[in-house]
Amino acid sequence: MDITVAVNNFGDTRSGGLAGPMGLFVIVLMSIATVLLIRNMNKRLRRLPDSFPDVKQTQREAEIARLNADLERSGAGEAASDVEADRSSTAGAAADNEVTGITTQGDGDSADGDNRRV
Repeated sequence: MDITVAVNNFGDTRSGGLAGPMGLFVIVLMSIATVLLIRNMNKRLRRLPDSFPDVKQTQREAEIARLNADLERSGAGEAASDVEADRSSTAGAAADNEVTGITTQGDGDSADGDNRRV
């Protein structure tokens, strides 16, 4: 009878003398890489602004810019500005008449042209 007693199947421990220094080298390399990555992230975080603009406000501004560009391309903006200029000159004259007390009807009428008495 052949009895085998506790055979070491894990390899020869004497010939694997390079495993310890190689493991230390890998750990040191990983530590250096981690430190460099943390420094890089800190630099990038410092470059970021304190706060970012509101997304809804940015979308509103983009929509307004797009509408203004559409108006400039169609030429409708020029016609609208001419009409507004004409309206403001006549409205200003009517307001001046009201302020100075010039009436549109005969004597005794109110300044706004309303014939009703209060």
